[in-house]
Amino acid sequence: MHALTGFSLASLLSFGYLSWDLTKPSLVANGLGDAGEQPSAAPPQPPHIIFILTDDQGYHDVGYHGSDIETPTLDRLAAEGVKLENYYIQPICTPSRSQLLTGRYQIHTGLQHSIIRPQQPNCLPLDQVTLPQKLQEAGYSTHMVGKWHLGFYRKECLPTRRGFDTFLGSLTGNVDYYTYDNCDGPGVCGFDLHEGENVAWGLSGQYSTMLYAQRASHILASHSPRRPLFLYIAFQAVHTPLQSPREYLYRYRTMGNVARRKYAAMVTCMDEAVRNITWALKRYGFYNNSIIIFSSDNGGQTFSGGSNWPLRGRKGTYWEGGVRGLGFVHSPLLKRKRRTSRALVHITDWYPTLVGLGGGTTSAADGLDGYDVWPAISEGRASPRTEILHNIDPLYNHARHGSLEGGFGIWNTAVQAAIRVGEWKLLTGDPGYGDWIPPQTLAAFPGSWWNLERMASTRQAVWLFNITADPYEREDLAGQRPDVVRALLARLVDYNRTAIPVRYPAENPRAHPDFNGGAWGPWATEEEGEEEEGRARGFSRGRRKKKCKICKLRSFFRKLNTRLMSHRI
Repeated sequence: MHALTGFSLASLLSFGYLSWDLTKPSLVANGLGDAGEQPSAAPPQPPHIIFILTDDQGYHDVGYHGSDIETPTLDRLAAEGVKLENYYIQPICTPSRSQLLTGRYQIHTGLQHSIIRPQQPNCLPLDQVTLPQKLQEAGYSTHMVGKWHLGFYRKECLPTRRGFDTFLGSLTGNVDYYTYDNCDGPGVCGFDLHEGENVAWGLSGQYSTMLYAQRASHILASHSPRRPLFLYIAFQAVHTPLQSPREYLYRYRTMGNVARRKYAAMVTCMDEAVRNITWALKRYGFYNNSIIIFSSDNGGQTFSGGSNWPLRGRKGTYWEGGVRGLGFVHSPLLKRKRRTSRALVHITDWYPTLVGLGGGTTSAADGLDGYDVWPAISEGRASPRTEILHNIDPLYNHARHGSLEGGFGIWNTAVQAAIRVGEWKLLTGDPGYGDWIPPQTLAAFPGSWWNLERMASTRQAVWLFNITADPYEREDLAGQRPDVVRALLARLVDYNRTAIPVRYPAENPRAHPDFNGGAWGPWATEEEGEEEEGRARGFSRGRRKKKCKICKLRSFFRKLNTRLMSHRI
């Protein structure tokens, strides 16, 4: 797909940096390459891996995609590296993060429905070997900064128990940028900033984007470049709530739409955080043997200032606006730099790719859905990936007009599913909100403009697009190519045979922060945690463990209490 061009505001590079670190004047005065850059050479050891994940950043919300938002750091890093313009992620938070850290599709971890909510006794399955665990085996020091959102109901679920040597960040999916409070319903509120396995009360009041960038720089300052490093920075930005330091809002003061103005300020602040981290890589001797990967986690939320224009849809949908990701790789180790890659890449591919770069090994026994795409990225070779299962969600609301008959008798088209094979993309069920929404830069859109791109509800449950020829999903070919529809439905059937049952347990009122000193954190006892994991493993193998009568009664009353409390809340 051709990159869009557009206007961007003049970059005010000297404004706002003093809020980061007064001891680094060269960060403002000099370019990114002034911190000791040297010609690239063969790495004497496994590379340092810096993975930067942003939250809810839209496809259009970066300068090199023609945005009205200033992202000079991201633009430069991408221009000097490899832009990934056929890169796919998942439409919401937990699925993208789980697939990044396991290399498996959602249907193979039981997380194919929605997100992990704060009060659910659920987390990334404990029998999964994570990416940081694999890198630890290869001799890496592993650190995480930012948003986890992969469950925390028991201590074994925490980042420091899943492969990270250190952790600073939030466990839930949505916190205040200054106070780190998170509410999961009226009156169900708690503090969520953790360092290691402890609540970090003392760090409250610092804007999270700046706090996380500073922690990343401190990790680099205290770590020896002689030992390989995996640094995973999962910014909270630019997820709601829309909060930004005042100095960043000022440069967008002429932007009429308030949500877009706040969102733009948050993106630019995050861009400068990436600049600080890149500067630290160079200052402390990591850069020449490092690989920087930048990725968004899902499409932008158009109701909260984000934009995926000209793609269709938004966060939470399986249209391209929900699953086409922002991504690039910047590294002196790239063999072919300064180019755009059209190779098909999915977020599951980072697992085998990074394990391979780190000197580790993967095998068929690992059950990975990802591919090693480093030759495609670094050398411009063809991608080993030819298809992507976006998801199969049997619990999502079934489409009213879907049926088994509509799926040629082999697939119930009422079920929400999406798959891409080669140039073709098939969607069934309810893919989600399907409008094309232009960047909301004006204070309000005239109704006639809005209605031009609104999709009236249709009696439909199957869509087919040639994504290569029609990346904006404007020409549905399902009626013209039933042969392709049937072939892709058959692939969905094949994938569905390998799926494990959905892990989406009822919420437990014992997770309330009031029972944990006012903070979100692990709440299940070791016995309860093992019972829940055992139940999940038993279901995934297609069998249930026998239970005594008293156990059944205890389970019954626990579920009953959960329903009553959830309804009351």
